[in-house]
Formats: sequence, structure tokens, C-alpha cells
Amino acid sequence: MAFSGRFIRNLFSGLVSRCFCEGKGGNVATIFALTLPVVIGGAGLGVETSYWYYSSLKLQAIADAAAYAGALEKIAGSDTATITAAATTSAASNGLGGGTIVVNTPPASGPNTAKKAVEVILNQNLDRMFTSIFTQTKVPEQARAVALITDASKACVLALNPSASQAALFSGSTSVKLTGCSVMADSLANDAIKVQGSASLSADCLITVGGVVLNNPVTMDPEVCKAPITQALPASDPFASLPAPAASNQCQPVNSGKSAQILQPGTYCSGMNLNGNITLSPGVYVVQGDLKINAGAVIQGSDVTIFMAGSNTISMNGNATVTLAAPTTGTYSGVLFYGDRTGTAAQSTFNGTATSLLTGAIYFPRQQVNYLGNFSGKNGCTQVVADTVQWSGNSTINQDCSSLGMKDIPAAQSVAVVE
Repeated sequence: MAFSGRFIRNLFSGLVSRCFCEGKGGNVATIFALTLPVVIGGAGLGVETSYWYYSSLKLQAIADAAAYAGALEKIAGSDTATITAAATTSAASNGLGGGTIVVNTPPASGPNTAKKAVEVILNQNLDRMFTSIFTQTKVPEQARAVALITDASKACVLALNPSASQAALFSGSTSVKLTGCSVMADSLANDAIKVQGSASLSADCLITVGGVVLNNPVTMDPEVCKAPITQALPASDPFASLPAPAASNQCQPVNSGKSAQILQPGTYCSGMNLNGNITLSPGVYVVQGDLKINAGAVIQGSDVTIFMAGSNTISMNGNATVTLAAPTTGTYSGVLFYGDRTGTAAQSTFNGTATSLLTGAIYFPRQQVNYLGNFSGKNGCTQVVADTVQWSGNSTINQDCSSLGMKDIPAAQSVAVVE
């Protein structure tokens, strides 16, 4: 009896334990089955969130690169359509895909709306993966970048040719002092800016896309640059968007044998051969032929712009006294001489006495300008922007000329993504 009682108790105890264990295993399986979707969903959400974060970082990098590309195009002087195209191409090549792009210059919002900058706004929609079981709505993402253009200096002399040797040359016994401005050359040549002979040059800085050759020391402003800046970004043509004045059907005459005369604006179909005392009335002169200012001539005029059509040139004799000033307002504000950008290579020479004054910009994008005279403009306000520049006269040039209608010419520009 005792044996059978113990046997029964042990048997019962074993059955209960086995049943309990089997029940426990079933509960765990049930709990596991119920929590598995939550575990997988949590892991999936973590993966998907990481994917969204990675995509946002990538989209921001694309926006930064696009804004930078647009700013470089703006430095080159391109219009808004070309700037937009450059930013769009950059975004597409970096993987924007089906996203959208908006380009604003200047920016439409933020602290740089009044500055020289390019804003890029990108938008894209991401497909859902694990979270699509809850909603089919796409995940919107946006990135914004602003590239700001800053000017390290301003130029009074700018050579536009992209490859010419000695694009900006200072030679002979010239003495040139540029106050508040620099010499800039867009040429890639190793001697894009050259100072030779006994030439003396003082400027805020020498800046070039290529290199410099200095046979004489140049005085530079240490607060602007302690040494010439080479391998710089090219400066854009500051007058690239300036329209060429239209020629009229009526030809204006010049009486070369007359000792004194007053000329009127208009089209000079046979050029201008100037002798004696000449006064140019205010306005735009379209010269279809060479302009020659002969020895002993006394030429004066205010609010004048002289446009040299085609490849026609200017020759100014050193014994002439020339006092001309550009308009201070209007389309041709600050532009005294304007060489046709459709012309071919040529050379114009500016020479004059110490009492001569050329106030305004001398702009010849397709010609070499030879500046030989011992003169500059009123308050030193003369700018020379040409294909190439050769300077062998004595002059003092100043930058602060906004009151005379002249514009700044940015040089050594830099681009930084600031937003």
C-alpha cells in the first residue's frame, strides 16, 4: 500500500509537471507569435527612418552643389536662365532623379535676399517600405541651399582675354597708382600680369587666373593681399549685358578743316577725324569708322558715350587735350568709350597731356587698349576693361566713383554655401 501510494503520488506529480511545461511552452509560442509583427515592425521602422535620414542628407548635398554651380555661373556674368540651367544640370547629375528644383537669384527668403547669391530649393517624395502597411502616402523631403558670392577686391583694370600672354602689361617708365582697386586678368597664362622695364605700379592687389611676372616690385595693400593672388576665379565682364546702341539712318558730318565746332550725337558713318576745338554735345555717338584725335586738338564733352562699331579703332595723339566724361545716369551710365563686342582683334590707343581727363569706363572687349597718356579721369575715375591692356603712361586711378555713375568691377570673387 505504501509503495503504491508513493507510486501514484510520483506519477501524478510528473503528469502535472509535464502539463505545466507544455503549457508554458505554448504560452511562449503564443506570445512570440503575437509580438513578432511588433518586433519586425520596430526594426523595419528603424531601417526606414535611417533611410529617410540618409536621403535627406543626400538631398542637402545635392542642393549645396547645385547652388554652388549656379553661383559660379553668376560670377561668369550669365543671365538667370543660364544660372538656373547650371544648377539644374548639377542637381540631375548628382542624383536628384524625379525631384523638383527651384532656383532664385537673388534668394527669395532668408538673410541674403539683397545680396549677390543663388538659392536652390529641392523637393522629392520618397516611397514607403515597412510603414506602407499603415499608409500609402509618400514621405516629402525638402532641402534648401544658398551660395553667397563675395568680392575680395574691386578692379580698375581688367583684361578679359582668357589665354593671352601679358594680358595686362605695365612697361616703360610708367608710374601707375591704383587707389582702392586692383589689376585683374582672366588669362590662364603664366605671365597674365607682367610688370617690366622701369614701370612702377601700386595697387590694392594683383589678381589673375594664371600667374604674374614682376621684374619690379609692386606695392600692394597688405590689408587686401600680401602677395599677388593667382589661380583665382575669373572676373565676369561687367558690361556683358550692355546693349549696343543702334545706328541711325542719317549720317552726321565732321568738318575737319573747321577750327571750332559743336558736334551732335548720332551716327558718324565715315568715322571722326577731329582737329581744332571740338565740343561734343551730350548723348550717344555711333562711329562707323576710325576715330582720330589729332595733335593740338582740344576735345571736350560731358554725358557722352562713344560707341565704336565693328572693329574700328581710336587713335588719340599725345599732344591733344581731351576732357570727356560719361553719363552719370541711364543705360550707358559710367561708360565713356564702348567697343563693339562683335568686332575682331584690333588696338585702340589713348594718349594725352597731363591736363586731359577721361572720366568713365573705357570698354573694349575685343580690342587691346594701349594707355599711354599721363592722365586719368576726374578725381582719378577711369576704368579700363579690354581684351588686353598695355599701360605705359603715368596716372593715378581711384575706385570711389559711384557719384559719377560708374559701377564697381568685382575681382577675386569667392563662393561659399552659407545657408
